[in-house]
Amino acid sequence: MNDRNAALFAGQGAQAVGMGRDLAESRPECKALFDRADSILGWSLSEAVFEGPIERLTRTDVCQPAIFVASAAAWTAFRALAPAVPFAAMAGLSLGEWTALWAAGAVSFDDAVRILAARGRLMQEACDAAPSGMVSILKLDPAACEAIAAETGCAVTNYNAALQTVLGGTPDQVAAAAAAASAKGGRAVVLKTAGAYHSPFMAQAAERLAPVLAGVEFRAPSVPVLSNFAGRPHGSPDDIRAAMLAQIAHPVRWTDDVAAMTALGAGTFVEFGPGAVLTGMLKRALPEARLLNANSAESTAAAAAALAG
Repeated sequence: MNDRNAALFAGQGAQAVGMGRDLAESRPECKALFDRADSILGWSLSEAVFEGPIERLTRTDVCQPAIFVASAAAWTAFRALAPAVPFAAMAGLSLGEWTALWAAGAVSFDDAVRILAARGRLMQEACDAAPSGMVSILKLDPAACEAIAAETGCAVTNYNAALQTVLGGTPDQVAAAAAAASAKGGRAVVLKTAGAYHSPFMAQAAERLAPVLAGVEFRAPSVPVLSNFAGRPHGSPDDIRAAMLAQIAHPVRWTDDVAAMTALGAGTFVEFGPGAVLTGMLKRALPEARLLNANSAESTAAAAAALAG
């Protein structure tokens, strides 16, 4: 019976100016996270998050640590309000997987902030090195999207849902994939991204992040954390390090992660951090699931009350 809880953590694209501000203003333990991140980075992440402008916050090197800290604040507030609520699994989309690893005790807060600042910078540099983009294809199954990728030279970057797959490639390849999807009865949405994340275009970023991760201590997660790269729970600390490098230039297998969470008994899902992208996808994939969000002081308190009550 799927009556257990799973924690989900937001990925890039969910950012909004002011995210986490009410948590920082109402809870000292949340403010301490933003203050600590400012100290680690040597510049004011909190100012970028709370004041914007959105153009700065959307920069990959700012956005990745910003969403991590805002999501960590929501998790920290939830845990202060509902310390005994158990979770059977955790998962996050792309950078959100790092938040899940932190919440499960596999990596320290300080290391996660440093990693995501470097990860964001290196991914932006990879985007600048070679023009690329992404297109989300709806209403076609993964096999049809894989065929379009093969026809156009694109790579599959995200298996998000049964009828939502994302491809990445050069601008011409993305345009060709969009046209091919429309011709096959699908709907194509060209995404506003700096480049083709989770594709071979990011191999350079993965290679350059390796020395950063080599100096990080990883521990076994206290709760199963789903790997975007493998679509199953992470293994040993060395396996976590390898999978998190591979994740950068390989597709996100979110549909496999969702299946693995349900196999672990999850029927209630709480999304921590800005936005509601993950619960939106789950609403379509698992219409019977109980879905909660913790992205503000009010919603985090409501989610804690709902699960602790």
